[in-house]
Amino acid sequence: MVVDPVPDEPAATVSTGSETLLVIADVHAGIETVLRTEGVELADRATQRRARIRELVDRAAPDRLVVLGDLVHSIGTPWEEEHDEITALLDALSVPLVLVKGNHDGEVEPLLAESEHDVTVTGTDGIRIGEVGFAHGHTWPAPEVLDAETICLGHEHPMVRLVDEVGGSSHERVWLRGSPDPEPFVDHYGADVAAGERLVVFPAFNDLSGGTRINVEGQAFLSPFLPDALDDGEAYLLDGTRLGSYRAV
Repeated sequence: MVVDPVPDEPAATVSTGSETLLVIADVHAGIETVLRTEGVELADRATQRRARIRELVDRAAPDRLVVLGDLVHSIGTPWEEEHDEITALLDALSVPLVLVKGNHDGEVEPLLAESEHDVTVTGTDGIRIGEVGFAHGHTWPAPEVLDAETICLGHEHPMVRLVDEVGGSSHERVWLRGSPDPEPFVDHYGADVAAGERLVVFPAFNDLSGGTRINVEGQAFLSPFLPDALDDGEAYLLDGTRLGSYRAV
């Protein structure tokens, strides 16, 4: 596998041939502050998020860290708390950062430009590095991203609802993996478009951000091309447990 999930973590190492990348999705820095304006009181976890990312970088020793979109939570100009969290994160990082721009990252560039850290921000249609394509997933990936052997996406925050024998339930983050169906992309672009050999939808790094509960009736996907582009996908828990077809979990 080109994409190798880190056990028990919403992160993976990705080999591009010339580089090893550590990849995470949907950090949603500052989410607690935004949720407080909606009446949800939560203690700030910025320090814990930064420590987890640093630990993952230290463990994986990657050439670069790739964030598959939604580095920050507010849509528009980052709030002060988001500014402080991202500034501290960049100061703590020992490797360059690639941000694949997501729908929550609308005006994040000025914040990132303040830092002397090595940061690359891609367009919302993603980037291809070697034989791996990276996109957030809220818009249609560029054809060259789709043409990569493996396509990595965020945005969806996939989750499953698990019910025990006495009726109690919990929600767990999952990976979605499978062979992509090119038809939605061909229909969108109006031309023959490849769709790689593997498509991987990453779980959200931030466990407060909710997500798409793939086995709850009536739950709609967020991406414009999912679930159609991943008809035969399988779900895996963070600990590697294979749940089988995500449509039958």
